[in-house]
Amino acid sequence: MNKESYDFLIIGAGVAGLSAAMYGARLGLKTLVLGASHGSELPIGGVITTTNIVENYPGFIKLTGSELADKIKEHAESYEKVEIKNEKVEELKKTGREFKVRTKNGEYFGKTILFATGTKWKQLQVPGAKEFENRGVAYCALCDAPLFKNKTVAVVGGSDSAAKDALLLAEHVKKVYIIYRGEKIHPEPINMLKILACKNIEIINKTNIVEVKGDKAVRKAVLDREYKGEKEIALEGIFVAIGHIVLSDLAKPLGVELNQKSEIMIDHKTSETNVAGVFAAGDVADKPFKQAITGVAEGCTAAYSAYEYITRSKVETA
Repeated sequence: MNKESYDFLIIGAGVAGLSAAMYGARLGLKTLVLGASHGSELPIGGVITTTNIVENYPGFIKLTGSELADKIKEHAESYEKVEIKNEKVEELKKTGREFKVRTKNGEYFGKTILFATGTKWKQLQVPGAKEFENRGVAYCALCDAPLFKNKTVAVVGGSDSAAKDALLLAEHVKKVYIIYRGEKIHPEPINMLKILACKNIEIINKTNIVEVKGDKAVRKAVLDREYKGEKEIALEGIFVAIGHIVLSDLAKPLGVELNQKSEIMIDHKTSETNVAGVFAAGDVADKPFKQAITGVAEGCTAAYSAYEYITRSKVETA
């Protein structure tokens, strides 16, 4: 089994982790990124790869999430001191002054560690939702939208992510319903204007799906209140966008402090946690405004703080 030592060990290969790796390498830190973080099934690049169009990242007027992630990954890999391995972390603990990470393929030791593990999608917890996963119930509009061409679908949720999913789906499907439990959906203003201008999107507020029905695939959803005189609505697809679960479980054994949402609490000036040598960045951290650019900034800050920690501790770089 491989046993290797690094200065900066990053768990999570979304844009926050990849940007941290690039900055770590520029500071002379031997850096390892482990991409398949615990609980996540996303590819290298993270959650941004499931976004169709990114229009709010400085320097790029418009590009896909995958394109943005690829550019940041390519930049990180241009440094010899960066390694990226698509391995799932199975165990993490402190051993002396280092942190030990075990995967199926090996053991890795880091003088400092960064959690950039992000989040995963919350699942729709109603009868039939699990049964019809991949048979009409989906969590990635970008991945699956072309499969629903000319069909009628719903997006469950009222966030900006739900709105963007609906806009993407509207390019492929006959009809999109946005079904949201609240008084009104709350996307960014520019996306709200796009929703209102889109002729094949309809919003159903103050409503929940309470059951998914079908045969070999989804055929209808049962609602908790009547819509146009009926409590059932014919659908061929249901895209779930009701939020995320924070992937911070690996941090708990180290004594890292979490908030009530299970987000890792950090010093927002340094990306440091309450445990010396441990940092966090991106969606796993306790910042209320979560965007690719804020995660990248936290990752870069964490890299500098890790460099400062190693220098202060007089621990030789690997």
